[in-house]
Amino acid sequence: MSGAPPAPSPAPISALLPLELIDKCVGSKIWILMKGDKEVVGVLRGFDDHLNMVMDNVTEFEPDGALWKQQKWDQILLNGMNICMLIPGGEGPEQTPVTPAPVA
Repeated sequence: MSGAPPAPSPAPISALLPLELIDKCVGSKIWILMKGDKEVVGVLRGFDDHLNMVMDNVTEFEPDGALWKQQKWDQILLNGMNICMLIPGGEGPEQTPVTPAPVA
């Protein structure tokens, strides 16, 4: 054992767990990127531990050539297995042209 004092511990950082962040989004607009090319924007009403989500006032975006085809839904249930990314407060890809993925 050395006589050196232990190194000071870093200042505590406020941690926010993923499900806590999603819980804070309940009742607000959220942009969801799905597996494949679909994207969804709507108001998050609820979710479970598997990230299955109930959403209201939903717009589904799907690429159609260089534009986005839109479909409106009053309410949907998303399967959490198909969700890739959540963007709280996001507006969706409405103004963004479709960009094809780079070919390797």
